[in-house]
Amino acid sequence: MPARMVANAVIGVLVFLSGFVLYEPAPSDLLLCAVVVVWAFLGLRLSRPMLPMIVLMLLYMSGGLLSFVELKAFQKPAIYMATTGFLAISSMFFAAVIQTDTERRLKVIEQSYIAAAIVTAVLGILGYFGAIPYAELFTLYDRAKGAFKDPNVFGPFLILPLIVLTRAVLTDKLANSGWRLLGIGILLAGVFLSFSRAAWGMAIVALLLITVLAFVSEPRQSRRLRMIAYIAGGLLAVALLLALLLSIPLVQDLFAQRFKLVQEYDAGRLGRFERHILGFFLIQEHPFGLGPFEFGKMMGEDEHNMWLKGFTAYGWLGGVSYIALVVWTLLIATPLLFRARPWTPFIQSVYAVYIGHLLIHNVIDNDHWRHLFLIYGLLWGAYALEWKNRRIAARAPPPPLVFGPVALPRAG
Repeated sequence: MPARMVANAVIGVLVFLSGFVLYEPAPSDLLLCAVVVVWAFLGLRLSRPMLPMIVLMLLYMSGGLLSFVELKAFQKPAIYMATTGFLAISSMFFAAVIQTDTERRLKVIEQSYIAAAIVTAVLGILGYFGAIPYAELFTLYDRAKGAFKDPNVFGPFLILPLIVLTRAVLTDKLANSGWRLLGIGILLAGVFLSFSRAAWGMAIVALLLITVLAFVSEPRQSRRLRMIAYIAGGLLAVALLLALLLSIPLVQDLFAQRFKLVQEYDAGRLGRFERHILGFFLIQEHPFGLGPFEFGKMMGEDEHNMWLKGFTAYGWLGGVSYIALVVWTLLIATPLLFRARPWTPFIQSVYAVYIGHLLIHNVIDNDHWRHLFLIYGLLWGAYALEWKNRRIAARAPPPPLVFGPVALPRAG
């Protein structure tokens, strides 16, 4: 038992530190390197249901290494690919460790993630308003970035705990949700002040999806009616929060600028969308890809499209492997949403946020977002656990036939 408590504490620290990535390698990266090595010697097991994820991530990495044939300089691309490999290992690690002591470990991951998100959101909010020393560390381009390098990573990082807390409020009595409502307010303010259009879009999509999942999963009509009342109240509260924030002139000006669906750098000459079109023609001529950073050198800006990035930086092999990973993940994760398990609410939240990430793949390249690889690990780990439970149930002897007071064993 003490060993298991230590293991869970280590997992909690790892997840908490993932909210602090001001520099690379981040503290969580260094700790995870040590933890994976030690855990491997103590019996870290990769189960058979995880094999598709492992193989596809290895093929994705292999495609990236093959792209090096197109390069003349290797130092920076080598570090880039090493980071991709490290993050792939983190997915495998989290998928493996949640298969033992599952309920407690998933709860540790959930609570540690929420704590990290609230702390980094508070730093971003206070930094944005200059309310703490060294406030400039937590902002960039007049946008909140918390303890991250980029507001476009900070905002999406906050979405999963926002969804977890929202689902908990929808399915519980309001009297039990005081701290949850406070957390939701902080996270919403952090997402808004990141001024990340991708994060705003993710939040809307994930909130809508988790509301539908919570509503469909609730069999009692009285609780469904309560959810509808909560939703109405929540929309009013969000409107009031937005009105409060927009009453601040600095926030109002930046919001007016960022709220435009299509910015000049999206639709202008060699803007985001034109680069996407040119890129998809370009990769047809380069089966090994271009290599990391080469697209940005040619076009003046990076791909800002995860699907395109899969082919430019990782070649045809990597691009196809990533698409296959996405499709396979959806196929194995969707049935998990309606299982009667203690961790189903959390997995529903993870799934909703994953769908949000897939949508913003079209406007941003997030192949080095640590929390995205955590999401892959959680979904595949939950699937592997479900697969193992089904195997155990299939091997269990059938219940005896009962005739009156006498139970007769079944034949065979």
